[in-house]
Amino acid sequence: MQRGGGLGEGTGDLGPERARGRHRRDAVERDFGNSKGGGRVGVTYKYFGAPDGATAARVPVSMRPEELGGDELGHGMFTKIKPETMAAMVLTGIEGIPLHRVPPLELVVLHPDYAVVKLPMTVVDPLRGIGEESVGAAAFIWSTVPDRSGPQDAFNVYQLLHEWQDFSDRLHMAGHQPYCLVWP
Repeated sequence: MQRGGGLGEGTGDLGPERARGRHRRDAVERDFGNSKGGGRVGVTYKYFGAPDGATAARVPVSMRPEELGGDELGHGMFTKIKPETMAAMVLTGIEGIPLHRVPPLELVVLHPDYAVVKLPMTVVDPLRGIGEESVGAAAFIWSTVPDRSGPQDAFNVYQLLHEWQDFSDRLHMAGHQPYCLVWP
């Protein structure tokens, strides 16, 4: 696994505007950013859709991704891209929102072995109905943002945004919210 990090990494200094959500990210980072020996552990993310937080909280948990299922939408996306990085990638590239204004994630479940977080709808809504030119421009913009983690190559960002565009369409059609399951 790649060197993972806790929730909340990947967007640089988020500034004082984010203080109200900081404790939630810090709690997840403490649990998932450090192994028992004090080193870093890899973290895997599964983005999925569910109609509400109670349903999202019931997503079965397994250390093996092929056994991990149960999301209401199906076809969840496994990735190493942190939820905050994904949110920043969409919002800075498409909406022009500064990194320190990317909205905080909502913690649904914090378990010793996993966490489930809810992403703001503002992360997926901007992707619906935009064309190739906008996706390409967003990918280029993100590739030039300083002090961030996640993919830096514009083409990789372009591919990722296209995956999220499809994901956004499926969420919208199902009337679901975006969630992310996080586990080491």
